[in-house]
Amino acid sequence: MRTVNMLDAKTNLSKLVSDVERGVESEVIIARNGRPAARIVPISEAKPTQRRLGLMAGKFPPMELEDFNALDAEVAELFGVKPE
Repeated sequence: MRTVNMLDAKTNLSKLVSDVERGVESEVIIARNGRPAARIVPISEAKPTQRRLGLMAGKFPPMELEDFNALDAEVAELFGVKPE
């Protein structure tokens, strides 16, 4: 853990952040008038959330491709497209 004063932190902020990112320093304390005011620490990686596939399984009746394509003219009409 390293402590730097406010002026040094303003001058060397990118280096301080880089040191924390690379693991050279675990954290950097920024002091104002000799008193700790802020801390630079690395952000831990967010844990990936698990995705639940098939969440809507069984909620809709099964549909064949022909049934699905049969709705094309109806959908086109909703968007103002005239069927050919």
